Amino acid sequence: MYLILTLILFYLFSSAVFSTIVFTVDNTARKIDYRVINTYPHDRNSFTQGLELYDGYLYESTGLYGRSSLKKIDLKTGEVLKKINLDEKYFGEGITILNNKIYQLSWQNNTMFIYDLEFDLLKKVNYSGQGWGLTNNGKNLMMSNGSEYIYYRDPETFEITKIIKITFDNKALKNINELEYINGYIYANLWGKDIIVKINPDSGEVKAYLDLKDILDKDKYDYKINVLNGIAYLEERDHLLITGKLWPKIFEIELINMRGD
Repeated sequence: MYLILTLILFYLFSSAVFSTIVFTVDNTARKIDYRVINTYPHDRNSFTQGLELYDGYLYESTGLYGRSSLKKIDLKTGEVLKKINLDEKYFGEGITILNNKIYQLSWQNNTMFIYDLEFDLLKKVNYSGQGWGLTNNGKNLMMSNGSEYIYYRDPETFEITKIIKITFDNKALKNINELEYINGYIYANLWGKDIIVKINPDSGEVKAYLDLKDILDKDKYDYKINVLNGIAYLEERDHLLITGKLWPKIFEIELINMRGD
């Protein structure tokens, strides 16, 4: 009953917030097209909050109180190779892997978990505000909190070293969520929209965007499918892996007609 109530409240809250999110485009000049190359199985019970491909394996952070976890997955089969559950008081959020350490955020608990690749907890770090998305540029962690800001943090001290404001057409763009750093740009989900934006990591300006509203026919499924949320980079083929909360599939996509370079 507790889990069912949590899901219902989350969906009600989500619907209320989604209606306030505005993302409009004046033309298609900055729209990135894509082609679906492959699909892979995804656990339909996974409330995806963070996704990362590292050394050939998929790592996923899932959310909801009482259901949050960290998983290592075989991408092709969907088999869970390793999993740990977070304490019921934590709502898992974004993850990234840097220097063989896994960093996992929590939503409203002001806590970052740092693990080794065997999922042994190395330490916890506290921070102020909410935790949403997380990525890295090989040197710094980059963190979102649902606002229009992305925070650069030192991976050892977790101190903020830089803040960028995300803008689209010179207006602040809020609800920046799951993050992935790819070829010098930050790719970010917009919470409540099946949109991914491509961000200049220095200026915060949105250079281009992906519209993925048609990638999954949600009406085909007999259960509640939530929003797009999950970006990982398949470097060997220069493709993206895309999924969402409670989605039954992961999509491998090729970006074409690239914009914003």
